[in-house]
Formats: sequence, C-alpha cells, structure tokens
Amino acid sequence: MMNLPPQISVFILSLTAPFILYTINNVSILQDPQVILAIGIAVLTTVLLLAKFSLKTKTDVDPLFYVFAVFSFTSVVGITNALQQDGYIKGFMDFYISKAEPYLSSAHCIMMGYWDGVVHYGLLLIMLHQMSTGKPFRSMALVWAGSIIAHQIVLIPGIIIGKYGKSLQPAFWRNAPFLVLSIWAAAKLFNRPRELSIIPADKVEAQQKKGILTRPLDLLLTLALMGTISFTLFRGFVVLECSLDWCFSYIYQYEPYMKDNVGFPKISMLVFLFYALPLLTACVYGLLTPGCTWMLDWTLILAGAIAQIQWTHIGASIHSRTPFTYRVPKDEWHLVMTLNLLYAAVPVLLAARCYTDQAFFMKITPQVQASNGKKMK
Repeated sequence: MMNLPPQISVFILSLTAPFILYTINNVSILQDPQVILAIGIAVLTTVLLLAKFSLKTKTDVDPLFYVFAVFSFTSVVGITNALQQDGYIKGFMDFYISKAEPYLSSAHCIMMGYWDGVVHYGLLLIMLHQMSTGKPFRSMALVWAGSIIAHQIVLIPGIIIGKYGKSLQPAFWRNAPFLVLSIWAAAKLFNRPRELSIIPADKVEAQQKKGILTRPLDLLLTLALMGTISFTLFRGFVVLECSLDWCFSYIYQYEPYMKDNVGFPKISMLVFLFYALPLLTACVYGLLTPGCTWMLDWTLILAGAIAQIQWTHIGASIHSRTPFTYRVPKDEWHLVMTLNLLYAAVPVLLAARCYTDQAFFMKITPQVQASNGKKMK
C-alpha cells in the first residue's frame, strides 16, 4: 500500500470493515462484550498504524489525515449496520447488536448509518483527496465537523436517557473518544486560515453600505431564520412537556415520534433548543451587521449539524422500526415533512449564501485594502 496514493490506501482500509464485522459475528470465541471492545480498540489502532505506514515517504503529515482515516472506517461500519437492519444484507451485525450495542438496531441509528456511509464517507474521501493534492478543504471539513459532532451529542445522551440506558455494554464507551476526537478536529480547523475570496475593498465597502431592504436574498433568509427560530422554540417546549394546547396537539397529532422512549428525538429537540437556537439568533445579527467574518465558519458548522439531525429525525419518524403509534400520521404527513425539510434547508441555504458571496462579511481595514489592491493588479 506504500505505492498507492494516501486517499486510496484509506479507502481500501475502510473497506475491510465488513470483513472484520463478519468475522466477529461468526467466530464464537470473539463473542464476548469485553472482547468486542478490545477488538474495536485494536482495529482502530491498526487502521491508524496502517494509515501512517501509507505515508511513510512523507515527513510533514497533517494530523487530520489520521482523524479522517479513522472516521472513514467507522462510516463503512455504519452503513453496513444500516443495510443489515433493513434486510439488504445479513450475517454481519447480529451478535454485535445483541451483546455490544443494541441501540444500533433503532430507527435513529439506522438512518444515521446511511448518513455516515453516504454523506460522511463521501466528504471524508473528498477531503483526503484535497489534502493529498494540496488543495483547500477547510470549509468542507467544517460541514463534516458540525455533522459528526451533532451526531455524537445526540447519540450519547439519547442512549443514556432512553430505553437502552438500562443495559449499557462496554462497547458503549467507544463513543466518548469519537466525540473528543471530532471536537478536537473542529478546534484544529478553526485555528486554520479561512478560505476567503479575493474581493476589491471598494466592492466590499459598497456591499456593506447596503441595508437589509436592498438585499432581497438576505431579507428572505432573515425572515426564514426567524421562522426557524420560532419552530425551534416551539418544538423545544413540546418535548419539555409544555401544557399549552398547541404543544399537546402537536406531539399527538403531528410528530408523535418525539414521545418515543428511545430518547433520541427528545435529545435532538433539546440540542436544537440549547445549541442551534443561539447560533440561529446570532446568524440573524450577522445578516444585519456587516463585517461578521465568523459567519463564514459558523454557518457551515450549523448547516452540517442541522442537516444531519434532521435527516435522522425525519427518517426515523417514518421508519418501520419505529412503533406505528409514534410514526407521522398519514393525514399530516405532507405538512410535517414540509416543515421538517424547510427547517433543514434554511441553514444550508444560509451557508451557501455566505460561502459564495463573502463581501458583506469581510472586515475592512487599511491593511486588507492595500493587500486586495495588490492582488487585483
């Protein structure tokens, strides 16, 4: 594997995940919770060592390469589980589900597995390619970081407070290092220079003199954010068992999945209420106030986080593994899906707007103006 490009080496390593799962599932001596935890640690350590071995000829290696290599492997594990739980394959996860991580059979984790195996895995492979060829990947990595951190901060508390918290196995604790690793990766990304467009200072100044009423797209996004904030508050009150008739009617007639005792939907709404809500509010301020460069980073984090949580929430609320009484009622299906899809779309559209047209969010200083002037000559 030394002669292969690093991204190809990681790709090949990640594809060994199904074979390892199949072996554990079919070799009886390995079917012990403590042994499974030890195997998991050993496998991930081996992945790191092999990834390092594939870079033996390079002296200056980005530490994020190893993070992406590990998460590429776990992404393939995730989609393998999802495919088995939905009946597309068999013989890979039976024992692991029953004795190590039974919550992986829940609708939430199945939908998370698809997101892992398609979105996360795709982003990771693209970022590894960008890294290996010396091209920028920071903005894409922030979307991934927001998504993977959101996954962990819903999964871990959801397991503990939900019905699976009564029978935690040693393998559960493997989730903690992944949360720490993903937060560390996000911190490393924030400490790196932004991928800024080269824009003349006079154009930046002209954009920042415009009020919100003369920027129709930003006006629409501001209104959409206000609607998103209202919906976040409302659903937060719903899962906190607000006694208002509207809250009572909504949870029983529109989204009964939020009552499911798996714990994940409740934690999802609380994450939106306590983490997404302040960011959404700050984004309204950022669209009204010029020079908020932090918008270029935090909108990417927010888009990745909300898109991921909404995918699992929407998918789980209609999945066959969710008890029928908790699924979205047929009569209200279109309304509920529309509201949830719009809720996921607004942060994504905001991030796209900030990334593609950065002038309003840049700071104007004499040094920047001089630098831009030189670059434009």
